[in-house]
Amino acid sequence: MWHRIRVSTHEHFEFVDVTAEIEKIVEKSGITNGMCVVYVPHTTAAVTVNENADPSVKRDILYEFGKIVPWNDNYAHLEGNSAAHILSTLVGASQTFPVENGHLLLGTWQGIYFCEFDGPRTRSMLVSVVEE
Repeated sequence: MWHRIRVSTHEHFEFVDVTAEIEKIVEKSGITNGMCVVYVPHTTAAVTVNENADPSVKRDILYEFGKIVPWNDNYAHLEGNSAAHILSTLVGASQTFPVENGHLLLGTWQGIYFCEFDGPRTRSMLVSVVEE
């Protein structure tokens, strides 16, 4: 069973912490041990896991992404958002997380982020929890 999370972004490039929403889905599933799959069905967005204690980490990552994949760089794609497609491919459309004792098994400082590369928009993420 897939659960849909709606994500509204407000910036062109943005990381949105969705850890709490995903944790609620895991808890409601009733599954004690297994895996949680998170999938982003968009070609200009992604999902990642990283530090959620210091907001400057998100800023630094997005800043470096802008240097690695510049928005304007003589791309052929007519829509003008090739950089967003490239970043989505580099980061990835899905992540899988272990579930232990009914909770996501994340590190102390880890959070799950929806990655917006072509916003602002209203997007969705799909989450499924599977028992071992």
